[in-house]
Amino acid sequence: MIERAELGQLLLAVGLTGLAGYVDAIGLLRLGNLFVSFMSGDSTQLAVALSQARWMRAVETGGIVLLFVLGALVGRLIAVAAKGWGRPVVLATETALLILAAALGAATPLAVVPVIIAMGMQNAAVRHAGQPKTGLTYITGALVNLGEKLADALASRTPKDRWAWAPHFLLWLGLVIGALLGALAYRRFDINALIGAALAAAAFALISARQVIRDSETQAARRQ
Repeated sequence: MIERAELGQLLLAVGLTGLAGYVDAIGLLRLGNLFVSFMSGDSTQLAVALSQARWMRAVETGGIVLLFVLGALVGRLIAVAAKGWGRPVVLATETALLILAAALGAATPLAVVPVIIAMGMQNAAVRHAGQPKTGLTYITGALVNLGEKLADALASRTPKDRWAWAPHFLLWLGLVIGALLGALAYRRFDINALIGAALAAAAFALISARQVIRDSETQAARRQ
């Protein structure tokens, strides 16, 4: 049976994965077949553009990959510097970047830059959230794990193996639902749909901060 603390971490991971799907759908619709967090797809697009000598497309795609890596780098540095407060601080920074993107407006091509950096940073926030220790948008890995855990469930009669597939399924489902909501929001609000993502990121930052405070109080009580 999953413990309460583990369940909370899993739900946070699913929520953050849903947020990544929401933002990625907006980025996909805005950039036209390019992603802001699914770098496997962008890397394939980069290779195809190079093979077709579409140099501007290659530069655009390569730039997205570099910005994502920059975001992951900055997110990791922030998480290390903030120590126990790493996740709340990273999510608060992501919130500010998403607000900046919405404020820049749909008419500004550079509005997507803070979005890509924010998505790179978010992976640092979820590095150890929930059971599956994978990146937010590495859903291929989650689906592979889902298939393997389903095989284990069929081959084993222990309760632990019977439900071990569920976290991986929830991550996939969270991404799909988030992407659906992001696509619908973009159709109605355009780039302003990112305000919803910023509010969600802020909520996750507050939840994470509350967890840090609660863990600190628990440790202090044990030392007394």
